[in-house]
Amino acid sequence: PLIHLLKKPTARRASQTDKFRTQGGSKLKEFCRHGTKEECARQSGLGAPCSNIHFRRIIKPHTDTTLGDCSYLDTCRHMSTCRFIHYQVDRSDALRMREGAAEATMDPFARTAINRLDDDPFHRHYDSQFVHCDIRTFPMASLGKFAVLMADPPWDIHMELPYGTMSDDEMRRMNVQVLQDDGVLFLWVTGRAMELGRECLEIWGYRFVQELLWVKTNQLQRIIRTGRTGHWLNHSKEHCLIGIKGKLDPRVFNQNLDCDVICAEVRETSRKPDEMYDLLERLAPGQRKLELFGRPHNVHKGWTTLGNQLGKTQISEPWLRQHLLDEGVFDEADMAPLPQPPQDPLVPPWGGHPPPELLPKAAKENE
Repeated sequence: PLIHLLKKPTARRASQTDKFRTQGGSKLKEFCRHGTKEECARQSGLGAPCSNIHFRRIIKPHTDTTLGDCSYLDTCRHMSTCRFIHYQVDRSDALRMREGAAEATMDPFARTAINRLDDDPFHRHYDSQFVHCDIRTFPMASLGKFAVLMADPPWDIHMELPYGTMSDDEMRRMNVQVLQDDGVLFLWVTGRAMELGRECLEIWGYRFVQELLWVKTNQLQRIIRTGRTGHWLNHSKEHCLIGIKGKLDPRVFNQNLDCDVICAEVRETSRKPDEMYDLLERLAPGQRKLELFGRPHNVHKGWTTLGNQLGKTQISEPWLRQHLLDEGVFDEADMAPLPQPPQDPLVPPWGGHPPPELLPKAAKENE
């Protein structure tokens, strides 16, 4: 009885789990393992396809069906000339999913765990804010403190990549530690960067506690077997190191709500699964979150994104905007207009932390 009682979740944990559970149970639609309706009907021997989701083959004048499926499917960079077979979701199945969703207020195409159309978990967050900058020199301390950090650095993995990289020493010198006192960092690593990533965590003041794994699937929900990276074996997964700094307040962070494996489709080069944003919102609901080395597809409501491929800087938190102006980090002309704040903001000013100290230059001018 005592063991049973100790294993039983607390009332708070049970409440949080119920809060993030999809209403009515999972609404995931399973893809047919046979792919197309024609193949499904042939394999079943019933003369009709099953009720699961099917794909339709895209056959163009230059397609050679004898070559079989393209290894990259919808991520193929040469789809207009590629002679292999590509696919798209069968239109009738897509319409059926949407019509069924109308009654259940569900979005069948959402890449989120909370996929109710009438319940946006980010509606009380400030609009997305992003800073176009060189992260190596930007005064990150001026942004304040964050409960959650996520970074996908341009590691130098000794391979030809379609983007610039940073040297090992540049990564070690990153001033990440000023962004958190007590918080968690999710650090994406690959190849030789797995060892360097652990070293950087220690240098930045973090304690490695766990690893999250992204299993890569293709458009047909099959594991990627012929990826574009890998020295000896093709990469079908990516690793995300999880580091803890300070002490995590159980009133702020929810543990044991999610597992450490994400199965999601591969998209553009180096783009990570959108499922991460919902996972981290469940981990620390209503807390400030920041992503380093972000690109336009990473910009997300409730997040601050830093990177050198973003558009004109947009700051949505009024207190942060004024602070950056006072310190001279930006002028009004450098930033997009202030977006409309939520009526009942979930995030308090500075996330409940004291405002950051003035930068040396601004402090001197105010003397």
